Amino acid sequence: MFVDKAKIFVKGGDGGDGIISFRREKYVENGGPAGGDGGNGGDLIFQVDEGLRTLMDFRYQKHFKAERGVRGKVKGMHGASADDTIVRIPPGTVIIDDDTGEIIADMTRHGQKVVVAKGGRGGRGNIRFATPTNPAPYISENGEEGQERWIVLELKVMADVGLVGFPSVGKSTLLSIVSGAKPKIGAYHFTTITPNLGVVDVGDSRSFVMADLPGLIEGAHEGVGLGHEFLRHVERTRVIIHVVDMAASEGRDPFDDWMKINAELALYNANLADRPQIIAANKMDMPKAEEQLTLFKQRLAELEEGKKHEIVPISSLTKQGIQELLYKTADLLDSIQVEAVQAEPAEQAERKVYTMNKKEEITFTIRREDEIYVVESEGIERMMKRMNLNSYDAVMRFARTMRKLGVDEALRKKGAKDGDMIRVNDFAFEFFEGSDYNPYD
Repeated sequence: MFVDKAKIFVKGGDGGDGIISFRREKYVENGGPAGGDGGNGGDLIFQVDEGLRTLMDFRYQKHFKAERGVRGKVKGMHGASADDTIVRIPPGTVIIDDDTGEIIADMTRHGQKVVVAKGGRGGRGNIRFATPTNPAPYISENGEEGQERWIVLELKVMADVGLVGFPSVGKSTLLSIVSGAKPKIGAYHFTTITPNLGVVDVGDSRSFVMADLPGLIEGAHEGVGLGHEFLRHVERTRVIIHVVDMAASEGRDPFDDWMKINAELALYNANLADRPQIIAANKMDMPKAEEQLTLFKQRLAELEEGKKHEIVPISSLTKQGIQELLYKTADLLDSIQVEAVQAEPAEQAERKVYTMNKKEEITFTIRREDEIYVVESEGIERMMKRMNLNSYDAVMRFARTMRKLGVDEALRKKGAKDGDMIRVNDFAFEFFEGSDYNPYD
């Protein structure tokens, strides 16, 4: 089964918790704090593996989670940071954030990596909070939660050449002749419902990868027929071989077929209109094919304005013109490679650029809900998740932080008085106007 789209949940590893500990050694008085920091959580990384061809693995496993960091240890020892978790994906995979629709990465090269969910930082132990005014703090931090989100994986087949055309024009038969691929062939429409890949040996030490893509019909750019299930794969190909039934065996006009398919490609992605294209005039062994080819060339000449399309008459049954088609395709691929190399800028010396991480600016809003004042702030909520509010020192540190942020003053302006209930996230406490403000943590 060919799977080319999957929706999965990813989560970076949580950071390990910091701990509260004190030195307890014989003959050492007032040993002081010795609680170590927790280790960082592991990142969840996607890496391209050219040995994979589908997203089948993601059909059965929908959740991927990196390992969490190890809790801090006594004697000021850090907990171990977790190893990164590597998830392998096939080349040609586009990674999209499901909530925002943003493209996170377009993975095309073997070994290419991208972090899709970053691990959380480890929490600090009480050794980090010692100050001249509080040399033995009972304060530690919980590890930061790892990033989590739903992402969509879309696979676009990586091939040098793509075969396009109406259903039953002979694309699968052509692929089976020029390569070792064994696509399904039948005398009915949409025999091919998933892309088939084959390696084509031209015969002069050159080769390329060819994809037989599912047939198109009018309205495909809007999802008619196989619609987008087909069109997303055309974007990857460097050359298009447009297979046309020149014998008009199903009563359609070959030139109209060619025009309709090109229109669908352009409507789906305007860049496809400029993609190099070779017209393979198939079924030339059948009656009236020569007449139709002459008429096709006449109408094409009237349409073209400076842009010339290469037409190669072929027959998949008698193998007429097959080798000529392969030579022309390989020549076109070679010319594209040369142009790409010439267009690349000259290599520049690698430079490392260091930037300062901007300090997060915490904002908040206050609203009144019955007799309770509710403080809403994503920044404060994240901060509270990291604070271990099980000790007096930690609670007082949280109170001083709220005062520094201006929350106390804002509550007074809203009418809060001593004894009023204040709620922040899932925590509720009484508002108290004290004079023992300590500016040191």
